[in-house]
Amino acid sequence: MTTNFKPLSLCLYLQAIFLIISIPTTYSRSTFLAKDEKLSLVENTCKKTPNYNICLQSLKANSASSVSDVTGLAQIMVKVMKAKANDGLNKIHQLQKLGNGARKALSSCGDKYRAILVGDIPQAIEALEKGDPKFAEDGANDAANEATYCENEFNGKSPLTKQNNAMHDVSAVTAAMVRQLL
Repeated sequence: MTTNFKPLSLCLYLQAIFLIISIPTTYSRSTFLAKDEKLSLVENTCKKTPNYNICLQSLKANSASSVSDVTGLAQIMVKVMKAKANDGLNKIHQLQKLGNGARKALSSCGDKYRAILVGDIPQAIEALEKGDPKFAEDGANDAANEATYCENEFNGKSPLTKQNNAMHDVSAVTAAMVRQLL
């Protein structure tokens, strides 16, 4: 009788080892798949925007993007828009303090960047929260247009080209991302 228990014990022992080895592997594999799927969502969403690199760089800089849906990704991009608008407004204030020429253009650009911060960005935030992507898209497009209008205020070379281009590009990416929700 002892000989009958040896194969049974060996079989149970081997099954236990197999289970111990396979459970963590299965768990790890599903964990990696979930991360790959989220990365894929970020990449696929960014591929549908006018500037893949800006989109990907902006989203990867925010850890929340790895667990966000497209609406969440758009909300992250609106935050990036806000940061770019604040950068632009700060640059305008620096230039105004220096007292360089183009006072009228700088003043007009200041108004445009304030409009982005007070009107366009809150509109986009509220629209995304309420599930109304069309108004969020309008807010992002308006911000892109304001940056372009600011750039065109200057006769000759604009001292805000870097800020205006950044604002325009991030806003255009945001608008394209929000359009995916329509």
